[in-house]
Amino acid sequence: MANANGKSATGFPEKISEKANPEANEATEIAGNIIYHAKYSPHFSPLKFGPEQALYATAESLRDRLIQLWNETYLHFHKVDPKQTYYLSMEYLQGRALTNAIGNLDLQGPYADALRKLGYELEDIAEQEKDAALGNGGLGRLASCFLDSMATLNLPAWGYGLRYRHGLFKQLITKKGQEEVAEDWLEKFSPWEIVRHDVVFPVRFFGSVQINPDGSRKWVGGDVVQALAYDVPIPGFKTKNTISLRLWEAKARAEDLDLFQFNEGEYELAAQLHSRAQQICTVLYPGDATENGKLLRLKQQFFLCSASLQDIISRFNERSTGEGSRKWSEFPSKVAVQMNDTHPTLAIPELMRLLMDDNGLGWDEAWDVTSKTVAYTNHTVLPEALEKWSQSLMWKLLPRHMEIIEEIDKRFVQTIRSTRVDLEDKLSSLSILDHNPQKPVVRMANLCVVSSHTVNGVAQLHSDILKDELFADYVSIWPNKFQNKTNGITPRRWLRFCSPELSDIITKWLKTDKWITDLDLLTGLRQFADNEELQSEWASAKAANKQRLAQYIERVTGVTIDTNSLFDIQVKRIHEYKRQLMNILGVIYRFKKLKEMKPEERKKTTPRTVMIGGKAFATYTNAKRIVKLVNDVGDVVNSDPEVNEYLKVVFVPNYNVTVAEMLIPGSELSQHISTAGMEASGTSNMKFALNGCLIIGTLDGANVEIREEVGEENFFLFGATADQVPRLRKEREDGLFKPDPRFEEAKQFAKSGVFGTYDYGPLLDSLEGNTGYGRGDYFLVGYDFASYMDAQAKVDEAYKDRKRWLKMSIMSTAGSGKFSSDRTIAQYAKEIWNIEACPVP
Repeated sequence: MANANGKSATGFPEKISEKANPEANEATEIAGNIIYHAKYSPHFSPLKFGPEQALYATAESLRDRLIQLWNETYLHFHKVDPKQTYYLSMEYLQGRALTNAIGNLDLQGPYADALRKLGYELEDIAEQEKDAALGNGGLGRLASCFLDSMATLNLPAWGYGLRYRHGLFKQLITKKGQEEVAEDWLEKFSPWEIVRHDVVFPVRFFGSVQINPDGSRKWVGGDVVQALAYDVPIPGFKTKNTISLRLWEAKARAEDLDLFQFNEGEYELAAQLHSRAQQICTVLYPGDATENGKLLRLKQQFFLCSASLQDIISRFNERSTGEGSRKWSEFPSKVAVQMNDTHPTLAIPELMRLLMDDNGLGWDEAWDVTSKTVAYTNHTVLPEALEKWSQSLMWKLLPRHMEIIEEIDKRFVQTIRSTRVDLEDKLSSLSILDHNPQKPVVRMANLCVVSSHTVNGVAQLHSDILKDELFADYVSIWPNKFQNKTNGITPRRWLRFCSPELSDIITKWLKTDKWITDLDLLTGLRQFADNEELQSEWASAKAANKQRLAQYIERVTGVTIDTNSLFDIQVKRIHEYKRQLMNILGVIYRFKKLKEMKPEERKKTTPRTVMIGGKAFATYTNAKRIVKLVNDVGDVVNSDPEVNEYLKVVFVPNYNVTVAEMLIPGSELSQHISTAGMEASGTSNMKFALNGCLIIGTLDGANVEIREEVGEENFFLFGATADQVPRLRKEREDGLFKPDPRFEEAKQFAKSGVFGTYDYGPLLDSLEGNTGYGRGDYFLVGYDFASYMDAQAKVDEAYKDRKRWLKMSIMSTAGSGKFSSDRTIAQYAKEIWNIEACPVP
């Protein structure tokens, strides 16, 4: 029965009949498929078809197409049997999937029209989707960009990760500063994942090593949990290839519930293994200050490695074409395993164990296979990120793996002693096992370097530091093992889909949209950088993005911002080396100077809106103090009638991919101001530059290469260089540092009580003194402050010259071609993995 506006009781238009049609390309067919899912794949009561129901039904109609393409891709890889890469990462920061999938499948128009027929706008439905909470920072977002490029380049490659139910955390900003609550992205369900009930592998913890009569060894006893696979399809851009992000969920079996205990009322005891299994995928990076926390992190890492390798071996055997089983010597010619940082290091001893204990290989053959299969990407020179695990903890949780690690270490040490006598005195730092009696540990980065066929850094400067400093002695042993692979970002998500107006302008002026998969074509914009017509179109696209961002900021924070002001943004994990503290001290100094000016003087300044966002790790006290300080400064500045026309300060809460897709296109200046030599690469710097945003930054990470590509005159440079940092720290220790008066003034003003009663002493004390834990300004905020403020003054001047600024913005985009993840992944494929494209016909 239709109502007056031609809709049925369930809210669907009467004229459109439901019909399952996975291949639907045309708007009416798509609308019919959406209604079909709303009715026959129901997740809600039958009388509802609100925006949320529309999201799930739309996602499922799109998923039909993705499953079809995924199946075709899987069968094609099965038939051709190419060498395949498996990317192991503890985190993936996927963001929303709906607009990305629709865009990659080139169905924006038809889906938008289909939803209009159902009474909705595509943008409003996309807004209903929650970000997948599978990652935290640049490491996870890089992994997601890489998957997009692997699919787009038709490479036989997959990602493996964990299915975290509650992610890292959702960030709330209250009067106390940052508070953490659990992410709820799976509270209902994710329409994108496909559970594979037939893909289940056992993963063991604890137990002991049994020695068999023939001398072979077997890991027995302990806890055994089940790894269940969930596949998230990853479509390439305008290609049939659709690959997989396979996520593992930890479960216990029915028989692991002790019914006798349960019926005796011992409920927790009866379901112990169920509870322990559930903990594994509850959150990303659980706090590891306690023994239990460390155990859980190690369990997560091993769970990922073991399940993934069992799956990889099973696929290797499944694709066997000849008579009988495959030769293990073929494994490295069919499988490449890439470890994204040290979190998946346990893949090395686990592959050795699976080959030796489960498949009967001898040590030498297993080592040959393993060391030709695994490669390692280093993402940091920060000591806390170079993981070291307590040997006693490892023996407890993974006794067989510790035996294998001991043997790898023993053989490595023997090799050095027999072939490199000159390195004998360095063995204490080169060996995998550190036998320091106070704290014996396993050094995971050393295990990766010794066992991998290739080790790479992620920006030229970072790779040089690895080769010249961190891994210098290893380089002298294996000079050809070390490479650089400068990170990249996918131009689909980070320009084409998040800034459609700017994309259309680029396509118009380049007379092609091929730049979306060949980003080097952006250099063609350079010849038009002075063109007034392009500058005017460019300015209006930027203005539209700024307007959208201003509306978003008002919605989530209640702060109204002036779209004619300079939008100055720093968004990234909150960490002392990233120096958000320098940014906010600069803002405090600016506020103080504005307060001291006469009204007519203020009118001559460049109005600015400073936005800072990012999550501070829950147990990282100083980082959380920085978040509190930014919010306290914002409260005072934004409510000051004399100044708030010229300066606003906003902390953007709960930074994630979706928030980034709003902030980055609307930004005009972006701060990448880490202490030189400490940021491996950075990838948000690439996203901002690609969107025509200018960078103020140090010569750190990929900033160095961005500045080379966009032109020195289009980059606001300041600060000490990486090679000066050790000397400057030494001078500070020796009491030779002379602070800039502006730095002292900003600190004193911050301590004066103007920004409230919270005690910022402990935070600001980190900038005081010459030496000692948490003191002595390790990150050189004081040293770099003077040149930082000078560079900010240059920004203010440049922004006043609209023509010059627009030219710089265009040149920034034009120079961003190098930073496509398509380029990065093509280099990995050729120079590390030795794999080739395998397009679905």
